[in-house]
Amino acid sequence: MQHYQRIRDLREDSDLTQEALAKQLHMHKTTYTNYEQGKHTVPLDFAVTLADFYSVSLDYLAGRSNFPQGAANPVLLPDEMRLLERFRQLSERSKGRVEQLAELLSEQEHR
Repeated sequence: MQHYQRIRDLREDSDLTQEALAKQLHMHKTTYTNYEQGKHTVPLDFAVTLADFYSVSLDYLAGRSNFPQGAANPVLLPDEMRLLERFRQLSERSKGRVEQLAELLSEQEHR
């Protein structure tokens, strides 16, 4: 599932090893590794702990949202804001082309 990749990405983005993160969360490295690799289901209480640790929503952690702070409160990065501003200036036809291109690129990345 996607959330296993998400917790790995969050850990790596924080420049933490599995061992360092497990130590900070007071758990065995093997237990954490099994969660990250998808060998064991992440319990809800641990998902809450991870969401709090990384300051992200549970929906983001579970792969249900691409907004770290949740869909109701998206926080856009500066490059995302610039892209959105440019997109808003386009004609409806050009916006459609951008959407098609974005969909194509997304499909290619997830192959």
